[in-house]
Amino acid sequence: MRRVVLTGAGTVNPLGDVAGSWAAMEAGRVAIGPLDLPDLERLSIRIGARAAVPDLDLGPWADPFATMAVASARAAVAGVDLPPGTGVILGSAGGGLQTVDDAYRAVYAAGRDRVHPFTVPRLMASAAPSLVARDLGLVGPAFTVSSACASATHAIGLAFQMVKAGLPAMLAGGAEAMICFGGIKAWEGLRVLSPRACRPFSLGRDGMVMGEGAAVFLLEERSRALAHGATILGEIKGFAMSAEGGDMVAPSVGAAEAVMRAALADAGLAPGDIGHINAHGTGTQANDRCEAEAIGRVFGAIPVTATKSLHGHLIGASGAVEMLGVLIRMAGTIPATGGFLGPDPAAPVDLVTTARKVSPRAVVKTSFAFGGLNAVLVLSPS
Repeated sequence: MRRVVLTGAGTVNPLGDVAGSWAAMEAGRVAIGPLDLPDLERLSIRIGARAAVPDLDLGPWADPFATMAVASARAAVAGVDLPPGTGVILGSAGGGLQTVDDAYRAVYAAGRDRVHPFTVPRLMASAAPSLVARDLGLVGPAFTVSSACASATHAIGLAFQMVKAGLPAMLAGGAEAMICFGGIKAWEGLRVLSPRACRPFSLGRDGMVMGEGAAVFLLEERSRALAHGATILGEIKGFAMSAEGGDMVAPSVGAAEAVMRAALADAGLAPGDIGHINAHGTGTQANDRCEAEAIGRVFGAIPVTATKSLHGHLIGASGAVEMLGVLIRMAGTIPATGGFLGPDPAAPVDLVTTARKVSPRAVVKTSFAFGGLNAVLVLSPS
């Protein structure tokens, strides 16, 4: 059986680079704050978690989400000779929304008759893997997964399956940059955004907070990684995905339970083998209540972390950035959850509000998306 390990990581997110993200997750540092956007006075939600978009020379093609993806991919493979056939799969729910926002402003607000000639290549969701492939000279499989908030977790899971099936290496992760006027206004319409803070599984929670950024990981077949002296960050043991076939926005406890059990079965592990849940944890009433009940059914009492409280909800990139919290757990630290005001009887979990030093054990990473699209990864120290 081919084993698949993570040997590289790169990120651009509100908490910083990989080292900065790990430090912030351990300290419970919250990167959510006031936004500065055009027409801010027309928004009822005025907080979010911004990321510093790198100044890369990618030509006229790159929307911020793709620029952050390229920077993350470069960091993930720094100093590594990638084998022939390496590809890239990235998750993104919205693609180049800043480009869309700019084009709409030009046409509808400013009354212009033309938009930037590269508007389409910049806004397409596949721009990020295309630019990563161009930047790194990759000629293997390259595409985008777009499954709302499960996009990046789906992308990592598919890359895991490809390496397990025979490819020597893949890049996988996600990128999203929805913090623009149109992006916030669209989410306002759903009435799921908090004007104050993200408080997963806490009393006083009243919604999610938008974030932005990217994270990319290098997945390799384990024997190849060991042969070239790679540092193994963790091993992907199992993956499962499902569609609920039900409501477009209301989560299902039974479906969440089933997909977690399926991921454990794929990993060949039992619930008692798992030491930590890195939860989807949006801070909305419906998600946290549903996820808490599903976790309890499968695992009973188990430590739970929800790092969206620190870096916001990165939508299609959320599973990738949250994977950083899984990797520091591989090294023996359960990251902290911010925004906690007290336990909520409606969403009872053993919430980790101060980082815990523990022995490395297997971790489950959950992602539950609008449209009833679910993805769960199981990882362990290698």
